Amino acid sequence: MRILMISDFYPPFIGGVEVLVSSVSRELVQRGHDVAVATLRTPDLPPSGVADGVRVHRIGATAHRASALFASPDRRWAPPIPDPEAVVGLRAVLADERPDVVHGHDWLARSYLPLRHRRRAPAFVMSLHYFTLSCAKKNLMWNGAPCNGPRFWKCIGCAGRHYGTAKGAGVALGQFAFSHLEARRVDLFLPVSKATASGNGIVAAGLPYEVVPNVVAPHANPDSHLELLDQLPAEPYLLFVGDVRRDKGVHVLLEAYRALREPPALVLIGKVYPETPRELPPGVTLLRNWPNPAVRAAMARCLALVVPSIWPEPFGIVVAEALAAGRPVVGSAIGGIPELVRDGREGLLVPSDDAAALAGALKRVCRDEPLREMLAANALDRAERYTPNAIMPRLEAAYERVVG
Repeated sequence: MRILMISDFYPPFIGGVEVLVSSVSRELVQRGHDVAVATLRTPDLPPSGVADGVRVHRIGATAHRASALFASPDRRWAPPIPDPEAVVGLRAVLADERPDVVHGHDWLARSYLPLRHRRRAPAFVMSLHYFTLSCAKKNLMWNGAPCNGPRFWKCIGCAGRHYGTAKGAGVALGQFAFSHLEARRVDLFLPVSKATASGNGIVAAGLPYEVVPNVVAPHANPDSHLELLDQLPAEPYLLFVGDVRRDKGVHVLLEAYRALREPPALVLIGKVYPETPRELPPGVTLLRNWPNPAVRAAMARCLALVVPSIWPEPFGIVVAEALAAGRPVVGSAIGGIPELVRDGREGLLVPSDDAAALAGALKRVCRDEPLREMLAANALDRAERYTPNAIMPRLEAAYERVVG
């Protein structure tokens, strides 16, 4: 089967969706499929190339010409509306690749919507990694807490506070208009968890969907990036991986850590933001922008992975990676996390935004070695649910369904 992936970003960019799309594309190639990726162009990368048997096309976007719209010049997202230049770029890629299935992964895929009216247009499936159908910010958060659902004026105000008044209004209006068009023109939605399906409103709307969790490829080289791993503490440590910001619960984690007596070291690995705490408690190390192989090697060495999110994590790829490394998870019982980790089986779950409860769970997992070993053993068994052998047949069956 010929498959075209559409993703805002693709390696060498670092991020959960980028790693996932790359892993899935490689696995499909190994299973005999013909795979190409359309992604956004960046000045320092060639317009096309081949990586691990996957043809990569980097297309332009009109929105990118307005640099003032983007907080980070290195990560310029696609808008929630079809982008004129991206539509033209995708038309050329479609003519070149002639896919049987177009598989979208973020808002760049909305630039395929105007092309769906053509005769014999490829089937269209859409993975939902975030809350891209229901939220202009993609995170389903309102005033620092999980949102109970979109409302027009509520979303306009919320997006304005997040992006700025003018940009926020434009993003929210585009989101409202084109989420409805996406709902009509996608043949099958592929949310990564039940929580993601519910939060995006596709269950209530009766839209066709199948839950296909993220795939976690085996960690091929645990000894890669030794120069980075030398920065890790020599003694046992707790590990946090992700954006070092409030939505990920970093402030809750640091408050809980301060409450522990004689705690092990705590390592934070991720991207920093203006809201990232400037002062860290003694024993805490912040390491920035590590590549995924190095992160997974750090997971294999830790006591436990801590996932203190206060936003409803759609899936939590780092959770699945920790399970694959045979490490316990201490996390928030929110979003898709409880679908991966069962409390008392593979980890310990606590209410989100509760530093006292998190401190208690960390104390247990650090001091109770038999508990930690039991959780670790169960984690390895649970990780089998997210291996390529478990997930790829489900994805192929979804493709066959929409092509048929």
